[in-house]
Amino acid sequence: MSTFSKRFSKTIGLAALGLLATTALTHAQDADPVKVGIIVTLSGPAASLGEQARDGFQLAVEQLGGELGGVPVEVVVADDEQKPDVALTRVNGLIEREDVDFVVGPIFSNILQAIHKPVMDSGKVLISPNAGPSSYAGEECNPNFFVTSYQNDQVHEVMGRVAQDRGYERVFVMVPNYQAGRDSAAGFKRHFEGEIVDEVYTQLGQLDFSAELARIAAMQPDAVFTFMPGGMGVNLVRQYNQAGMKDRIPFLSAFTVDESTLPAQQDAALGMFGAMTWAPDMDTPGNSEFVDAYMEKYGKVPGSYAMQAYDTAMLLDSALEATGGDVADQERLLDAIRAADFQSLRGDFAFNVNQYPIQDFYLVQVGQRDDGMYQTEIAEQVFDDYGDVYADKCMMGG
Repeated sequence: MSTFSKRFSKTIGLAALGLLATTALTHAQDADPVKVGIIVTLSGPAASLGEQARDGFQLAVEQLGGELGGVPVEVVVADDEQKPDVALTRVNGLIEREDVDFVVGPIFSNILQAIHKPVMDSGKVLISPNAGPSSYAGEECNPNFFVTSYQNDQVHEVMGRVAQDRGYERVFVMVPNYQAGRDSAAGFKRHFEGEIVDEVYTQLGQLDFSAELARIAAMQPDAVFTFMPGGMGVNLVRQYNQAGMKDRIPFLSAFTVDESTLPAQQDAALGMFGAMTWAPDMDTPGNSEFVDAYMEKYGKVPGSYAMQAYDTAMLLDSALEATGGDVADQERLLDAIRAADFQSLRGDFAFNVNQYPIQDFYLVQVGQRDDGMYQTEIAEQVFDDYGDVYADKCMMGG
């Protein structure tokens, strides 16, 4: 992997409109820089998710010498605070005040729903490195909107398939009550044919699960399926383990035990299963170099949020290289993005007609590295070159 470039200007301090920071990445060329606005959650219990996405994107830009496609790039970072109204204000600042060429973000689907229309109305290109709600995968697909992660349902479909294949007959489902939570439950049920003994929708941001754990203990299901990202997942896994349920009732989840939560969960999550398109131990071109570089720079194991944002930067690098750095001819630019002519860290990657990915999906399991840190590791492949079920409703493909 290339050495890190030293051609950087100093980091600018807090910017107007609550923008967290503006980092100007300069090059000796006189060309006008391409501007990328990153809007992710950087405060509150879910801050670690946004930090990984921000850091993954900026690592890629750094390794590319402060350029994308040979053109100097300026990255402007905004904190949406996981609040839709704040996100709307911040994204309008990126569009109107900063005049960014691309908006990259956010982490949460309800935040994406808040910013999607203003970005689309502005004519800017929006690339989500994480949130992939069903709402924009079908009839509401848009040529200026791309997703480099997945459609929300898909990762949870992995767990539905695993539960079905393992012969679980009774499963307790618990997810937060917002778009991604509803998508996760729908995804799980798409492949699980057994009985859902209870389907609980918790408040987004809930941190005490004692009442729900008592219900699970009383019902004695064959397994629990849950989706609890960030601080919700940290607390749930700790409480699940403290209640003595870890060894009695299999815990199936997505985004609940991953590299953003494992530093806090540690042994409480060891051996638990998740689902993803990637893991730090994957044997794909450039992946071990990415993991090593991320750990050296940030001191932690990268998760899917970092990987997907890194891939987003590499996608933009390939597109801008194809257009010679031209962002004015948008049709040419959009065609270059759709081509996805880059090497994804996850291996297989192509855009479906709705501009959500077609890719492989895996069952992953929490393990401990030789250095004592925790990570998810590939257990088995579940889906191959898998597209989402909403793409047929998107008319962009004809």
